[in-house]
Amino acid sequence: MEYFPVLSRIAHVATAIVLVGGTVFMRFILIPAAKELPEAEHDQLRQRLMARWKRVVHRGIALLLLSGLFNYMQQIPKHKGDGLYHALLGTKMLLALVVFFIASALVGRSAAFEKMRQNRAKWMGVIVLLSALIVGISSFVKVRDPKPKLAVPAESRQVQNLPAATSS
Repeated sequence: MEYFPVLSRIAHVATAIVLVGGTVFMRFILIPAAKELPEAEHDQLRQRLMARWKRVVHRGIALLLLSGLFNYMQQIPKHKGDGLYHALLGTKMLLALVVFFIASALVGRSAAFEKMRQNRAKWMGVIVLLSALIVGISSFVKVRDPKPKLAVPAESRQVQNLPAATSS
C-alpha cells in the first residue's frame, strides 16, 4: 500500500473539516454571541479573530487545492470513460472554487468586498450550504459503483421453450 495517497486523502478531508467546522462555529456560535458585546469590544474581537483565521483559511485553501489535485490525478485511471464521475467532480471543483472565493473575500481587506464582510453571517451561511453540497457529491462519488451494470435485453431473459430432441 502506498502511504502518500492515504496521507493526501487524510490531509484533504482533515483540512475540509477544520475549515468548514470553523466556519460553522463562527456562523452559528461566535457571531450571535459577539453581537451582545459593546461595539468597541466586538470590533476588537473581529479584528483579532480575522487576523488569525485568515492564515488558517489561506493555508487550508492551498492544501485543499494541492491534495485535491493529487487525489483527482490518482483517480483518473479508475474512472476512464465514466462521464458521471467527471461531471460530478467538475461540479464539486467549481463549487469549491466559489467557497474559496467567498472565504478569501471574508478574511481579506479589499474595499471591493467590504459589503460582503458587513454581511459576514449570510456569506458564511452560503459557505456552509455549498460545503454540504460538496460533501454530498463527494460521498456519492466515493460509494457509487463506477462500472455500470450491463442491461440484459428482455428477450434474453425469457426461457425459450424448445422441444426436446428425440432419438429414434
